[in-house]
Amino acid sequence: ITKLRYDKIIILTDADVDGAHISTLLLTFFYRFMPELIYEGKIYRGLPPLYKVDFENKKNAGNTKKGRGKKDSIQSEYVFNDFELEKFRKNKDNKIISIQRYKGLGEMDAEQLWETTLNPESRILAQVSISDTVEADDITTTLMGSNVPPRRQFIMEEAKYATLDV
Repeated sequence: ITKLRYDKIIILTDADVDGAHISTLLLTFFYRFMPELIYEGKIYRGLPPLYKVDFENKKNAGNTKKGRGKKDSIQSEYVFNDFELEKFRKNKDNKIISIQRYKGLGEMDAEQLWETTLNPESRILAQVSISDTVEADDITTTLMGSNVPPRRQFIMEEAKYATLDV
């Protein structure tokens, strides 16, 4: 840990379930082979948006300066999950023009990628931490180990809490 060349290791994956799976695999690697990086607070997850919503706010639509067209009243907002999108849709002041769902980071143009996930001023990072090492070890062993029956049982018991991304 004293020979680290960088202060942060940022895992950046797509915002969908496939990206979450890749992130889990990488976190398992760090947990099993370099746990001190997690304990020292060096591992982060970048949180890219799942959607970009173009909308017109009905309250502000009439407040455009003279000479400007309707295009000037259209705004964009990045939304990070289905729950936030549903909340955004329920806001009666927002007239949604378009919704773009990102299948992955590769669908963003360079400007969008910089704005949402790379720019240190605007990106969202989640520091990875472990509050209960015994529980973390048990779950990691169950889910990522080679013994299938405990993993199957865990999945069957926890499936009712899953939110499907289909």
